[in-house]
Amino acid sequence: MARKKRKIKKGSKNTLAYNILGVLGKNPHRALNYKQIAHALGIKDKASKNLVGNLLDELSIAGEIDEIKKGKYKLNKENIARFAHKYITGRVDMKKTGKAYVINEEGGDDIYIASNNTYHALHNDIVKVMLFPQRKNKKPEGQIIEIIKRSKDEYVGIIEVSPTYAFLIPDSNHIAADIFIPESKLKGAKDGQKVVVKIAEWPEHSKNPFGEVTRVLGEPGDHNVEMESILAEYNVPFAFPRQAEDEAINIPETISNQEIKKRKDFRNAWTITIDPEDAKDFDDALSLQKLNNGNLEVGIHIADVSHYVKPTSEIDQEAYKRATSVYLVDRVIPMLPEKLSNKVCSLRPNEEKLCFSAVFEMDQKAKVQNEWFGKTIIKSNRRFNYEEVQDIIEQQRGEYADEILSLHKLAEKLRSDRFKKGSINFKSQEVRFKLDKNGAPLSVYLKEQKDSNKLIEDFMLLANRKVAEFVGKRTGKEKPKTFVYRVHDTPSPEKLSTFIEFVSKLGYKIDLKDDRSLARSFNNLFREIEGKGEEHMIESIAIRTMAKAEYSIENIGHYGLAFPYYTHFTSPIRRYPDLEVHRLLFDYLNGKPSANPVEKEDMCQHASEMERNAVEAERDSVKYKQAEYLLDKIGQEFEGLISGVSKWGIYVELLGNKCEGMIRLRDLEDDFYYLDEDNYRVIGQRHGNSYKLGDQVRIRVKKIDLSQKEMDYELV
Repeated sequence: MARKKRKIKKGSKNTLAYNILGVLGKNPHRALNYKQIAHALGIKDKASKNLVGNLLDELSIAGEIDEIKKGKYKLNKENIARFAHKYITGRVDMKKTGKAYVINEEGGDDIYIASNNTYHALHNDIVKVMLFPQRKNKKPEGQIIEIIKRSKDEYVGIIEVSPTYAFLIPDSNHIAADIFIPESKLKGAKDGQKVVVKIAEWPEHSKNPFGEVTRVLGEPGDHNVEMESILAEYNVPFAFPRQAEDEAINIPETISNQEIKKRKDFRNAWTITIDPEDAKDFDDALSLQKLNNGNLEVGIHIADVSHYVKPTSEIDQEAYKRATSVYLVDRVIPMLPEKLSNKVCSLRPNEEKLCFSAVFEMDQKAKVQNEWFGKTIIKSNRRFNYEEVQDIIEQQRGEYADEILSLHKLAEKLRSDRFKKGSINFKSQEVRFKLDKNGAPLSVYLKEQKDSNKLIEDFMLLANRKVAEFVGKRTGKEKPKTFVYRVHDTPSPEKLSTFIEFVSKLGYKIDLKDDRSLARSFNNLFREIEGKGEEHMIESIAIRTMAKAEYSIENIGHYGLAFPYYTHFTSPIRRYPDLEVHRLLFDYLNGKPSANPVEKEDMCQHASEMERNAVEAERDSVKYKQAEYLLDKIGQEFEGLISGVSKWGIYVELLGNKCEGMIRLRDLEDDFYYLDEDNYRVIGQRHGNSYKLGDQVRIRVKKIDLSQKEMDYELV
């Protein structure tokens, strides 16, 4: 006869039993013994521990819990439901120490995961998290209970070889566990070499995953090895599949008369491209014609990649996987094979090229009077670089000066109007390098956006905005067709509140009355801090306060640009979403029905993810080259700005090259310094000296760790 179950109810007599069930509820996938449960409840005396053991026996007999093996218990299925915690799905942000944060996919606070609750998760994995009951004034905590999707299975690092086995010491600061490699899986790798290792399995009770070497890269410190290490770390492919290359070879370079007849002819319109001096793919051109009514016709001509790359072709499938070109310090990993990106689709001067164009009739105030979108053929008169155009703008003379200055005046008016409507004027500084023939950095410098860059940017913004409006802006009951938008959400109230509190302590004010007031406050702030010690620090924190722009079929507008409709139409050579925008726009211009929303949203999510991946790879290549640049400058002194503070040290960014390193607090020998987190500074306990964000300091380069891309400084 089956034993009748009895329920344990919450009450004074059974409080301990109820709390025991609560502990097991926090760990539904682990079997615990009485000592582990007593420890979790804070019970230390022997009598109470024995009581826990007796109650576990009673609960097991009552059918409330299951004895998995002698002395080890788990909740039964029924009580998992009673004592279950909330679950969320998110992406893992793993720290080198082994602890992690899970970024909640549903929004809200990140979930803290202690190192003993990460359940074999790795950085960027998608996981299921069981939330613990939230304690008062504490951030949410939880336990990873399931790996839903691995972000990748290959890792890069330095191999340490012993007689019968080896370990990979990963390059990434986000990997807490070394990877165990049996001797039979070394593939000839030698001790100390850089290698790529694939994780084969992670046994349940092992602290380390097991892997095998898939590629030997070479010796650490070699320029090519290090760049290839970054590409491998971020799963950026080294080459195109043979089928895609073969397909590219067969693409004709000549344009048939039949194709030309289908298009609007701009070959006789004055047309130029403006790009960086070292650019090889020119995917946008501007044309200008004066109309009889005194208005100007501006053509924004974009390489017609969709004419050459057909859906489901080998090239298209590879472009979809890559989703974007990747720009490392010394090389470009293109989204499309070189024949397309640098030759057939590139809008090279004095060559007839197929384009998809957005053409606008504009008055002298840069107001759009008429617009047209469609397929064209162009012939660029001249290839300019940004420096050449900047000279013409500054000198007011030069080749094609009248046309360029006319475009410049229109761009200024477009920009002014955008800022009046609430666009935020984020400044961007690019770190650039001069490299020798072996790839070693000779110098580091900052490249700032000037009027020539802004000229191109403003017309590209115009085309992107107008294309998005054309498809997305509908009147009456007509439902907009599925489209790919570039969206940028409003900043989270928590991050905004933290930023406002931060700048207010530095004497600056932010007006939160409405979106336009907030944007105006940001722009005023950027003007006020220009040239001051805290300028770059405030700008970088302001950018981190903002949501990240991404791709979506759900149009929520672009907050940073203050555009209710925005897309990416202007770079199909290097961004897959732009290629999709071209295809959709062409279909809708020709009366085709709305595209499959699920398919397009999947593409948007993939492209957003790959864009983030590319940004991280590019950032790593810059960081490595900055560290390499300082390698032979140990002992030299530089001026810098304090760019961050932590309980470990002071971060300093060098003036003129943005090489960021750390002064460790333990190396400040004049006092014992502690972190004053609320005021973004460290303070000496005895003498009260303080170092805060934005302070200018003089440092000496102390140590460079190339493998970790870390720079250590000491205060002079």
